[in-house]
Amino acid sequence: MKPVVLRLISAAFALQVAAGAPLEFRVRLETTKGTIVIEVHRDWAPRGADRFHELVTAKYYDDNRFFRVVKGRWAQFGINGDPQIAKAWRARTIPDDPPRQSNVRGTVAFAFAAPDSRAAQVYIALTDLSATQDAQGFVPFGRVVEGMDVADALNAEYGEESGSGIRAGQQQPLFDGGNAYLDREFPRLDRIVRAIIER
Repeated sequence: MKPVVLRLISAAFALQVAAGAPLEFRVRLETTKGTIVIEVHRDWAPRGADRFHELVTAKYYDDNRFFRVVKGRWAQFGINGDPQIAKAWRARTIPDDPPRQSNVRGTVAFAFAAPDSRAAQVYIALTDLSATQDAQGFVPFGRVVEGMDVADALNAEYGEESGSGIRAGQQQPLFDGGNAYLDREFPRLDRIVRAIIER
């Protein structure tokens, strides 16, 4: 992508984020397994909600792979299939939000490696993760209100092998090779066909 295009995209998103996301909105993830609807609550995590709204509006999550699915734990996505776009957003981190909700089954939160380093990667809690995730500062910004059975059914055959978590340090091939790498090495990963803001 040309630098001038990236600058224009960044400027447009900056204007949108300045206004902030709606107090509550829904995002429909149309996936290869079915539809998942996430209800986002800005009062739970204002910065997280704003960033998620920004990324969905930018179509960042369209054609994303669920690259880290551990059955009965989590389903993670958020590395764009175009390496240039993925790397550009990787560096655009947001400050942490204070915790207001627990990481119970169905909640959605940003993944991160260090304080104030949330960028674009998100996970759906497939079980109650509050005992481990709450103390580590993972802050839910929304919850699945439709399609939890779809989230449970996402292909988990690769587990941690197809990218793992940010903290494991195994994601660079995904940022370098994008969807071409994932499709070659892990061809049966489920994906988000498109993500749409419903209201």
